[in-house]
Amino acid sequence: MSPARGLLLLLHVCLGSVEVIQSMDVSRGNGYKIKALCRFCDVKVTTCSNKGQCNSNCNITAICENDGEVCVAVWRQNDENVTLETICHDPKKPLYGYHLEDYNSKECSMREKKAEGGLMYMCSCKEEECNDVPIFSDDTQPSPEILDEITKVTVISLVPLLVITIAVVGIFYCYRSHRRRKLNKAWEKNVKPRKHKDCSDVCAIMLDDDRSDISSTCANNINHNTELLPIELDTLVGKGRFAEVYKAKLKQNTSEQYETVAVKIFPYEEYASWKTEKDIFSDVNLKHENILQFLTAEERKTEIGKQYWLITAFHARGNLQEYLTRHIISWEDLWKLGGSLARGIAHLHSDHTPCGRPKTPIVHRDLKSSNILVKNDLTCCLCDFGLSLRLDPSLSVDDLANSGQVGTARYMAPEVLESRMNLENMESFKQTDVYSMALVLWEMTSRCNGVGDDTHPQERTPLRPAQGTSLLCANFLGPQMLQFWSGWSREQDGAEHQVELKVSRSAFA
Repeated sequence: MSPARGLLLLLHVCLGSVEVIQSMDVSRGNGYKIKALCRFCDVKVTTCSNKGQCNSNCNITAICENDGEVCVAVWRQNDENVTLETICHDPKKPLYGYHLEDYNSKECSMREKKAEGGLMYMCSCKEEECNDVPIFSDDTQPSPEILDEITKVTVISLVPLLVITIAVVGIFYCYRSHRRRKLNKAWEKNVKPRKHKDCSDVCAIMLDDDRSDISSTCANNINHNTELLPIELDTLVGKGRFAEVYKAKLKQNTSEQYETVAVKIFPYEEYASWKTEKDIFSDVNLKHENILQFLTAEERKTEIGKQYWLITAFHARGNLQEYLTRHIISWEDLWKLGGSLARGIAHLHSDHTPCGRPKTPIVHRDLKSSNILVKNDLTCCLCDFGLSLRLDPSLSVDDLANSGQVGTARYMAPEVLESRMNLENMESFKQTDVYSMALVLWEMTSRCNGVGDDTHPQERTPLRPAQGTSLLCANFLGPQMLQFWSGWSREQDGAEHQVELKVSRSAFA
């Protein structure tokens, strides 16, 4: 063969190859798909860790057998070793129980999967040999299966704690409720409710008050009804300088039932005393368990002339002076009587109610055992406010000076008897009430069987105003201390103490 002929044959072969290649390109354009090209080493021990990225070190490249398969890498760690598997797999089929969710990715980003006996990460991608470099990202999110598993474990762990917490709270609540009911029953059994201490301005004529002999508390105001209350006077129970006190029956509508009340009747000439006491009682803020309950005030025309009535609660035990004359009291009785008396004085002197509402302080100015009533539960309540004074801030020194030197001499403080009150300080008036209260407490103590004196309580008589006057004036000394107390004072303090009142005899003239 000549050289020219050989050259033409070689040119013909080359042109034929170009046509074949061109025909293959055309066939690709018409939809022919090239199969994936992946690393394929099955399971192989590796030095890759589950951090960052690493190389599979697989030197086998294979064309995937079936159309649509993608490159896959599976990393496992157990107690023995760490392995890496690089294969081809169809994403439509599960692999080790999991579907390939990221097979359209260009990189092989590892995702943690649940596996028995160790850790397992899996990734898939569609680029050629993309499974040769698996990537373990630090911020790679766990697979949904792992998240579901974590959620289940968390719930299972928290449910017992939640149940225990609910049980503890429920038991504690039941305990508190049971204890509260138990205490309420004990309270209701031993201490009856004080309904009249309510701060509401709305008052009813008939409300329960188990602490007195009348189940009534009222609006502390004059009776403006056109018809007078149906009251029937019963017996005379007391008589004072200005008025008489009757036990009476307050009828209930048309029925035969009635309430026992006390009626204090002032004659026409004592209108000023009636008005003073009525004005004091009319203060709704005066209501207190240790202040006599007030029903109403009325003006009545009788056969003997016009009368002024004050209708209040009735207490069958009478006043404190009479009670101490008839009874010997125990330490517990002394505590009840003295404590309730102090609470009543404190409320009278206070500038606010127990509810915090502003109130004008009031001084009694005639505090003595005959002006204190004993209730059924052996507590005291103050009464007879005919000489009382409202300490209104608007009162001037002249107004206070003109209020007069009033009271019962036996119970009057030395500064009142000597007319040397500090009229610029309203607290001075309260202090005179406290002095009188101390003498009443002395009367109570003199009839207490807990006092260790040589004389028995039955042989002692409580101090009387008439006796008190002579005691007060004699040698300018106050009431003598009981012999037992004097002995205790000498032993403890080493000296006897007597209170000099420095009162001139002319004060009683």
